[in-house]
Amino acid sequence: MATGGKIIAVNRKARHDYFVLETFETGIELVGTEVKSLRQGGVNLKDSWCSIENGELFVKGMHISPYEKGNVFNRDPFRVRKLLMHKREIMRLYGKVKQEGLTLIPLSLYFKNSHVKMEMGLCKGKLLHDKREDMAKRDAKREIDRALKARQR
Repeated sequence: MATGGKIIAVNRKARHDYFVLETFETGIELVGTEVKSLRQGGVNLKDSWCSIENGELFVKGMHISPYEKGNVFNRDPFRVRKLLMHKREIMRLYGKVKQEGLTLIPLSLYFKNSHVKMEMGLCKGKLLHDKREDMAKRDAKREIDRALKARQR
């Protein structure tokens, strides 16, 4: 993510369930009431994913809460939203997703200047033993940090 951007939401579950091989910055096509709702933090990336259809990139399963003052201008919270990327990048991603069985997962949403951007990851699913291994490493690091802190006193 570029510096100076205000983070709106982070998909913590993505890094737990997937190995992130590569990250990409994409724009996202939104309507006015959705942007206002994002400014209030009304978004959930937890079960969202990206797909490529007819050479275009879309995000599905992303929930943007309806803006409370939006009345008739509010859209469906779970509607499919188009992501903005160069055509050659989309085609390269399409090849990787089809050949290598990888997945496109939204990692975070943030403001960059006045635009909403999404950090998307090219991911490979983790198996149960991979998750256990990560947890063991985290626990070991925590124990080492505690021991070093106790020793410094």
